[in-house]
Amino acid sequence: MDPELKGKYLLITPAKNEEQNLPEVSKSVIRQKLKPELWIIVDDGSTDRTPYLLEDLRASYSWIHSIRLPPRPRDITFHYSYVCKQGFDHALEYCRENNIEFEYICLLDADTILEDNYFRKLLAEFEKDNSIGIVSGGIYYDNGGKLSLEVTTKNLPRGTGRIWKKECFLDTGGYQVEPSPDSISNIKAFLRGWKVMQYADVVQIQKRKTSAANGLWSGYLKNGWMAYYLGKNPFIALLNVLYFSVKSPYYIGIAYCWGYFGSAIKREKKIQDPEIRAYYRNQGLITLLSRISGTFTRNSRDVCEGKQ
Repeated sequence: MDPELKGKYLLITPAKNEEQNLPEVSKSVIRQKLKPELWIIVDDGSTDRTPYLLEDLRASYSWIHSIRLPPRPRDITFHYSYVCKQGFDHALEYCRENNIEFEYICLLDADTILEDNYFRKLLAEFEKDNSIGIVSGGIYYDNGGKLSLEVTTKNLPRGTGRIWKKECFLDTGGYQVEPSPDSISNIKAFLRGWKVMQYADVVQIQKRKTSAANGLWSGYLKNGWMAYYLGKNPFIALLNVLYFSVKSPYYIGIAYCWGYFGSAIKREKKIQDPEIRAYYRNQGLITLLSRISGTFTRNSRDVCEGKQ
């Protein structure tokens, strides 16, 4: 590895009407012990003060750039990934034109605040193992000053705060304009022999709950639809319904169920990528079953301890 290249990374952030969150998020990036070579913020047609905040950031820091897309309705399926891809494409082209070298490329949502050593800690993990292709920290929520970790499938990198090794990013076809592009990226990396990791002790605080940009009902309805679109096995979908139905708020299981099986009844189209369809068609149940078992165990323990 070229010592002059070590630790250099690009950062992409999609933002729509983020005047409430962008000041804190930008401060957390500016405070990083290891700063990006280039930070591209994609303004997705904001109608609040987001463009003015971006103007101030660009004027203050030469490594912060922004591009603006025409106003469109918020969409957390295809449009979200389209917005992100505009940022990735712009960043890669800018680096080619300006001879900017980098080894990693990162995605950060505009509602996610990072600990000061976030990138330094995670880039150090790549140095320990050349086969690691994608990493992220854990997502936490601030509940009155007390941080709680969002429990997800063990070791899978999150969508926000995600870092690709450049070779892995290119090897897996870059960023896909698809629903659940982070899951697709994980699968393609895994199938090509890359390791994907989540380091839950590296903290990123998300200001909104995952899938809650348009409300939890809408978010989990779309999650169900995405599971159908990606070709997930119906039995897997039923187990997901069960898993979500024992979590508060309990209606998210109904939303997910309607999203998946409503789409199946209407015979809506599915992803055309044969690699992804084959993966989900043959997906094992062990991880999901363990998550369901763990949820029931925690709920039973809470009842016994008088927490419900």
